[in-house]
Amino acid sequence: MPNTLIRNATIVTMDSQGDLPVGDLLVHQDRIEAIAPAIDADDAEVVDATGCIVIPGLVNAHMHTWQTALRGVAANWTLLEYFQKMHAGLATAFAPEDLFIATRMGALNQLNCGTTTLADWCHNNPTPGHNDAAIEGLLSTGIRAAFFHGTPKPDPKPGQVPFWEVPHPRKEVERLLAAHQGKALLSIQAAVLGPHYSTLDVAMHDFRMARELGLIASLHQGGGAARTPDGWERLEAAGLLGPNINIVHGHALSDAQLERFCGLGMSFSAAAESEMSQGHGHPLTGRLLRFGRAPSLGVDLESVLSGDMLTQARVALGIQRSLDNVAYREQHGTIPPTSTITTREALAWVTVEGARMLRQLDRIGTLAPGKQADLVLVRASDLNMQPVHDPVSSVVFQASLANIDSVMVAGQWRKRAGELLAGDLRADLQKLRASGLKITRAMGLAA
Repeated sequence: MPNTLIRNATIVTMDSQGDLPVGDLLVHQDRIEAIAPAIDADDAEVVDATGCIVIPGLVNAHMHTWQTALRGVAANWTLLEYFQKMHAGLATAFAPEDLFIATRMGALNQLNCGTTTLADWCHNNPTPGHNDAAIEGLLSTGIRAAFFHGTPKPDPKPGQVPFWEVPHPRKEVERLLAAHQGKALLSIQAAVLGPHYSTLDVAMHDFRMARELGLIASLHQGGGAARTPDGWERLEAAGLLGPNINIVHGHALSDAQLERFCGLGMSFSAAAESEMSQGHGHPLTGRLLRFGRAPSLGVDLESVLSGDMLTQARVALGIQRSLDNVAYREQHGTIPPTSTITTREALAWVTVEGARMLRQLDRIGTLAPGKQADLVLVRASDLNMQPVHDPVSSVVFQASLANIDSVMVAGQWRKRAGELLAGDLRADLQKLRASGLKITRAMGLAA
């Protein structure tokens, strides 16, 4: 693997080194070797990044990538409709090959949009073949991925044990760990039900399993009444809460619970656009900030909305500023003197905080010597970006997919000069369309 010297870029490191208005970044194999105003490297491939802003690779902390072939299908559904029509309906028509093509194409789209790390929350996997197909889809793209192994959520048939009474299948998780241990770009984690969506016995089993196997246990919290109303108290009393627990959404948690959970080092992933669209409630961003913490962000559902993580940063920032502004006006009767949250904080939610949630901040999330070379070149010379007065604000508020020039993961270009390096995708797109049509027809949603 040749060295790569990215030259004459504006470099936003999100690290203690600070930013460089103009500088160079040297990649050696899969790692960043140096960041400086000027670097000499005779043996490196030189990339002239004049007019570009270099940022850390974006981290999508929560996405159900298996729904890629259903883009737009759930755009007008509330959460209750989603549970019934997606989990009890469309999900039941998926074969392993549907998971492969959806996960592959969803992951490629993440790379195209500047995401270098994807937390793939796979909870439509009734057989080992479905898991293997989804993981193969991830590995086929070159993205850095955390495969969160979940479980399907169909309506129980007569005489069938409902999903909320079924412990997480430990043997299958152990099989996946054994098969993929040591892969540089893939980790295996657990997408468990948690006390909101399971019985207490199941939650206890799942949390213990994750701790014993050294996994992140990620779970949804919110969306209707909890199946175990005192579940969090019981889990806390059992000593099962800690830094390996990741709460997605977080609605219905009291301030007292949230403060305790922050103190225990638990992490939180918001999906602001999805939450506002489907009826979860306001994202918990501001509540976390009051306790000295910050969220990671995820797309959640491409069956509802765009896969672009910069959009997620922008939406999460906008809604929290709006909430803060309204609260200030109600208390003081006037517009606040300044904004409560900066654009740099919002960029951290989709870089630093995502890496922290995945327990990989020592490897990704910022640009620094010794870290993995996961980075994005944003073309700031484009019409919609000029002039650039504040690179961070330009990235968060002006940039779009059209400006994502190049994407590198572990020292390898996955997108270069505006072109995704994934070969001819026409056959794959045809497979994706055919999969989506098959699934929607099976459920009577397409002619």
